[in-house]
Amino acid sequence: MPAYPGISSEAFRHPLDRQAEASLRSVPGFDLIASKFVEFLYERPQYVYLMGNSIQVGARQYASVDRVFQDCVRDLDISPVPDLFVAQNPQVNSYSLGKERPYVVINTGLLDLVNESALQGILAHELGHIKCGHSILNQMAIWAMGVASTLGDLTLGIGSLVSSGLIYGFYEWRRKAELSADRAALLVTDDLNSVIGSMMQMAGVSLKYAQECNLEEFIQQAERYQNLDHDNLNQIYKFLLYNGGQGTMLTHPFPVERIHYLKEWSVSEHYGQIQRGNYQRSSAAPPVEDVEESVEEVETLRRQIETLQQEIDRMKSR
Repeated sequence: MPAYPGISSEAFRHPLDRQAEASLRSVPGFDLIASKFVEFLYERPQYVYLMGNSIQVGARQYASVDRVFQDCVRDLDISPVPDLFVAQNPQVNSYSLGKERPYVVINTGLLDLVNESALQGILAHELGHIKCGHSILNQMAIWAMGVASTLGDLTLGIGSLVSSGLIYGFYEWRRKAELSADRAALLVTDDLNSVIGSMMQMAGVSLKYAQECNLEEFIQQAERYQNLDHDNLNQIYKFLLYNGGQGTMLTHPFPVERIHYLKEWSVSEHYGQIQRGNYQRSSAAPPVEDVEESVEEVETLRRQIETLQQEIDRMKSR
């Protein structure tokens, strides 16, 4: 298993993640939402809840899961070691939160579905979020979205923040942050098919019919999805689906889209250099070549955000 001593998150962070976070922080109202978050919500109550309602993984509790987790922590050079919990929940899901005391939670529904190879990629993905510092922004996003949906403009000035596009910015950033975490999973596993396989499992693999699911066919489905963009109307539909077209905004990119980004990176010189040990260390300056490779993607994101803001303005003027 590859290891990357001293690696900085900037060595593998996706440029769209950087761009989306910069856009989020530039939105008027971000400082207010940050101050309210610090004032009203702390990670400690969530940690207390997990200690009381889930199983903390360790050398004598889910020992095989702990071994995989500790290897991933070592490979991504994460310190201090985050806590890992298993929650009794049939939903196929995992997540990471916390800043001062970060932790990873994996649901039993996901744990029952995956083998050790897929588990390694999933845990590395969540640790990638922690390595990139996504956890605090993710907590803020969850809180802001919840308050906005329940309180509207009654308290904390959330209504004006929604209209300013801050909530949309949180959603956009959360989706792009997944691309960086996927890269962390690939770095640790060094197995593209394993990472893609876990995405397929979360997309719709049934335990009963798992033997009838074909990874290569799923990869081809991802290619067919990309080809939908040849029709401009399909591009609009994709944009609307991500941004509330079915009644809710999506926090993750579609699995087939994540496959597209990860496959491109897996054959890039940038990925190859990291594998050979030529990567940015924690004290080094931010990389330049990765940003330059993705100028077109960043520009696409900028246009999408601009289009969304125009649509918001149009709806407000009705």
